[in-house]
Amino acid sequence: MSKIRISAVSYTNTKPFIYGLQHTDGILNKIELSLDTPSDCAQKLIDDVVDIGLIPVAATLSLKHWEIVSDYCIGAVGAVNSVFIFSNCDIKDVKVLQLDPQSRSSNNLAKVLLKNYWKTNPVIVENAVDYAQSSDPNTAFVQIGDRTFGKKGKYPFVYDLAEEWQKFTGLPFVFAAWIANKPIPAEFMDQFNQSLKYGLDHRMELLKELPTRPDFDFEDYLLHKLDFDLTEDKKKALYLFLEYVKAL
Repeated sequence: MSKIRISAVSYTNTKPFIYGLQHTDGILNKIELSLDTPSDCAQKLIDDVVDIGLIPVAATLSLKHWEIVSDYCIGAVGAVNSVFIFSNCDIKDVKVLQLDPQSRSSNNLAKVLLKNYWKTNPVIVENAVDYAQSSDPNTAFVQIGDRTFGKKGKYPFVYDLAEEWQKFTGLPFVFAAWIANKPIPAEFMDQFNQSLKYGLDHRMELLKELPTRPDFDFEDYLLHKLDFDLTEDKKKALYLFLEYVKAL
């Protein structure tokens, strides 16, 4: 069997999965693994450069065929602590929102919340120069992943998008799921799931390999803020989110 091509997100939130793939027998011989930004991960699956991607869920809308191939995801029940809108003013007073160039789902989540929850309609700017540096009092920006670590105290208004989604819908949120663009052999999927579970079960060992920093708690993030099980409630949230994105 030819190797299964896999793209995974390069952020800290994916490290338990990568740890599992690297520390379970046999799986590495069956895959070609690349680590990418969320938007690049999605594009590789759309372009059929890979067979499976840990992709932002909004990107499934750009796939002709997609299927979930794992019991695990990048999700949260409440605050996730790595997906934010940072702002110098209350969200209702934001006139310009600058999107994160590395994001798909979180940018769309921000748009969904602005339209349906906060009931406001700022100008949306993609690919802004120094998009996260604006000092304008009515300009905010979306930022995701490791670049947000330690930033919560640096802005007067900070909105955790997973937490705001839960306030809006009462549901958890799925930022990224393991998605295939073609049928994958069941035997491989079983082994793949076992490897991912191994990584989740050994997060304490993984934490020993991570650098410490005074402004961010990796243990709290990987063990409590992130919720990796793709539960029925998360699937419900995933499909509800896609309906909101289609209506934007």
